[in-house]
Amino acid sequence: MTDFVDDRLARRNVAVLVAAQAILGAQMPLIFVVGGLAGGQLASNPCFATLPISLIVFGSMTTAPWLSNVMQRFGRQAGFFIGAGAGAVGAAICAYGLVIASFPVFLIGSYMTGIYMSAQGFYRFAATDVASDAYRPRAISLVMAGGLLSAILGPQLNKMVQDAYVVTFLGSYLAVVVLNLVGMLLFLFLSLPKIQKKTQKPVPRRSYRELLTTPRIVVAITCAMVSYALMNLVMTSTPLAVVGCGFTKNNANDVVTAHVLAMFAPSFFTGHLINRFGVQRIMALGLVILAGAGLVGLAGVTLTNFFLALVLLGLGWNFGFIGATTLLASSHASDERGRVQGLNDTIVFGCVTIASLSSGGLMNCSGGTAVEGWNAVNLAMIPFLLLAGFALLWLIRKEKVATPS
Repeated sequence: MTDFVDDRLARRNVAVLVAAQAILGAQMPLIFVVGGLAGGQLASNPCFATLPISLIVFGSMTTAPWLSNVMQRFGRQAGFFIGAGAGAVGAAICAYGLVIASFPVFLIGSYMTGIYMSAQGFYRFAATDVASDAYRPRAISLVMAGGLLSAILGPQLNKMVQDAYVVTFLGSYLAVVVLNLVGMLLFLFLSLPKIQKKTQKPVPRRSYRELLTTPRIVVAITCAMVSYALMNLVMTSTPLAVVGCGFTKNNANDVVTAHVLAMFAPSFFTGHLINRFGVQRIMALGLVILAGAGLVGLAGVTLTNFFLALVLLGLGWNFGFIGATTLLASSHASDERGRVQGLNDTIVFGCVTIASLSSGGLMNCSGGTAVEGWNAVNLAMIPFLLLAGFALLWLIRKEKVATPS
């Protein structure tokens, strides 16, 4: 029997989560603009410029398992409050690190920001908790669409505050503190199901090994991992590339704004496309568009190239990642939700951590110029796109053989 078939409650929760994605989520594009640039100011070695971004993603990766268990036991709101609180504390520590010019302190604050990033990753899953099967893809898409406002608010807010103090970017991190403190109030309006005590005999749960040998789960995780890791790899190095190729910090803010808009704008219809054409076709389209982003990045380093490459990067991520999330959500039992989602985000953000760490090395240390570094970043996409593409083709072929005509 299916509970929560009335989607009125689901729609209310989606509205709250969209607002949270817009307000609280604005800190992520803001920090991804300034993190590498601030790291370049503080680090003694330019190869470590993007290490603050890597610490954010590493914080998200190491947080996902225990935060998922907290939500399973105490409810989504508890985890979301923890995330926003950590985001405020992390930004305050980063601000202090900038004031005293301490790279290690700045890295500690970046790790705390990763706790917020992990919590934000669960917004899309929370949207499905009380949604019907038919509404689930649209619920995920709408929550992701809240990133449209964050795409505008974050980088454009940064333009106003990044040079507000003598210490560059101090105003950026103080603004992030405010975003977290204000945004966390939204979670008071969520209405999610209580954790039900088990009254029946426990159903044997699949082991992690069994989960990772389930074709739909492993392909969903692989495609989510590749989509997110490649998006992060390229986006993290973009501000360094833009400024390194002779453009301004404001140009970098505008490119990231266009990128994040492209990440979330399609979310208004991604759910519809998944319902109409199938999740696997949309995931495949996302991988093709990501490849196109790499080709445009390799074609030149004009401002137009940066804008077009980052728009395609955002669009490809949207189809690939939302498609993978939808596939994952339909591939496990309800009592496996916390374990599967935690496992998914641990693997995904583990690879994203490696990608963001590699981004600075590829950009600043793989060639003598910013152009050579930017080309290295885009070439690095090729093997991972091939991995995800072959995995998806394997699943399509396997399910076609299993389903008689």
